[in-house]
Amino acid sequence: MIGRPFGVPVYVTSSWLIVAVLITLVYGGVVQGRLALGPWSYLLAFLFAVLLYVSVLVHELAHAVVARMYGLPVRRIVLYVLGGVSEIEREAPTPGREFWIAFAGPLFSLLLAAGGFGAYLFADPRSVVGELLFQLWVANLLVGVFNLLPGLPLDGGRLLRAGVWKATGRPFVGSVVAAWGGRVLALVVVALPFLLTWSAGGRLSPWAVVWGLVLGGFMWMGATDALRTARVRERVPELRARALARRAVMVPADTPLAEAERRAGESGVTEVVVTDSDGTALAIVHPTAAGALPRERRPWVPVSSVARAVTEHSVVSAEMEGEELLGALTVHPLPEYLVVEEDGRVHGVLRAVDVNAAMSGRG
Repeated sequence: MIGRPFGVPVYVTSSWLIVAVLITLVYGGVVQGRLALGPWSYLLAFLFAVLLYVSVLVHELAHAVVARMYGLPVRRIVLYVLGGVSEIEREAPTPGREFWIAFAGPLFSLLLAAGGFGAYLFADPRSVVGELLFQLWVANLLVGVFNLLPGLPLDGGRLLRAGVWKATGRPFVGSVVAAWGGRVLALVVVALPFLLTWSAGGRLSPWAVVWGLVLGGFMWMGATDALRTARVRERVPELRARALARRAVMVPADTPLAEAERRAGESGVTEVVVTDSDGTALAIVHPTAAGALPRERRPWVPVSSVARAVTEHSVVSAEMEGEELLGALTVHPLPEYLVVEEDGRVHGVLRAVDVNAAMSGRG
């Protein structure tokens, strides 16, 4: 972590060094041709690499600040080889907020580009200051314009998603349209070096092909992930603790495991909840631990010895559903939860595998 601007942790991955070295080597020759600074040209080129990522950081901070203004928590900002990402923990509740969170980044980048260009007009273009100002407005123009392209995972894709969401009333439809837009853009990025070379009649640059493949691959994977996430989130409103919970039999802590299994079988249930003498739930039998015991030992082993304790974080209300339920499970991820009624009675056991199956459409 390199800092916490506006309270948001910022991390830079080691992959950034790859881009920094490439920019320094390629752009250093350009600076040398303009200013003839000798070895210092490569230092100026390295400053451009740093400035480019500072521009990306400012861009991502704009997203994060607007998201937090709307009450959406931001986990962190990560800068990596192909740019940056703001990890916002929840989706915007309305298309309008989605639009402004997405638009804040490119807007701020374009404003910085305009300010840098204005200052550049009054500077000597053959000086170090002029070159730095040139780098400032070009870097932010690149970041701003590229991110406005209409396809996920770019900001332009989120803007497209917000527009389709507003028009149809369905965020899922917006995500599908924007994700396919991202896939089309990925194919265009991969084909662009070949198309430009063919139209200009020049020689194909291997570097252009490599960067086209890397960037296009990144965009394709990002669009695919967005599409997969949208399909999962479309099922969130259908999540209901009451419906997903497995019914359970209640047994005292000193009950032999074999007897507990017999009672569960008679009741037609698969879960066993361990209670104290007053009937208060203490633990939930762990199926793996119970299954590992040889059958001849089960009549002599108390059920409490193969159970996992119930804590304040492993209890959820039977009335929970949708985003509320998913949020509760995400904050405290556990293999199983005790589902209780409003009066405290045990309704059943909710297992994480059942929630995952419901989210993936296998339930």
